[in-house]
Amino acid sequence: MTVASISRVSVAAVLALGLALGACARNNAAEDAAMNGAYGAASGPGSIQEFAASVGDRVFFDTDSTELSSSGQATLDKQAAWLNQYNRYTFTIEGHADERGTREYNFALGARRAEAAKDYLIAKGVAAARIKTISYGKERPVAVCNDISCWSQNRRAVTVLAGAAGS
Repeated sequence: MTVASISRVSVAAVLALGLALGACARNNAAEDAAMNGAYGAASGPGSIQEFAASVGDRVFFDTDSTELSSSGQATLDKQAAWLNQYNRYTFTIEGHADERGTREYNFALGARRAEAAKDYLIAKGVAAARIKTISYGKERPVAVCNDISCWSQNRRAVTVLAGAAGS
């Protein structure tokens, strides 16, 4: 074989390999999209992204309060309807507090806030077995400053979807 014929064979082999790998990548991308759609990981109806964007994943509380406001109840009503429609999800309700008060007090307050949201969802027909609660107290603020604009964002209960029940 001449150098020129070896080069043509090498170029052909590289092109064939590239085409084969490209076909595999396209097939894997299609399979991934199909799998994501099957499990709700895509951003369409019934997805975790849709829940956070369209329904709302958090409710807010007044200072030292576990009482659900009318806007909090409205958000939880939407959550309950969505969760009852897409009942494959288990989820955790995280309770949070602002930075004022002791660590212990805020853990207890966060736990009561998470329980208030849980109780409301159960009253709206969401199965209790799907719900876990946890309190982070003041340990996971979403806003950090020393005034009401931050404190009000940190006094919250957040519903975090986990995935298919039993998985």
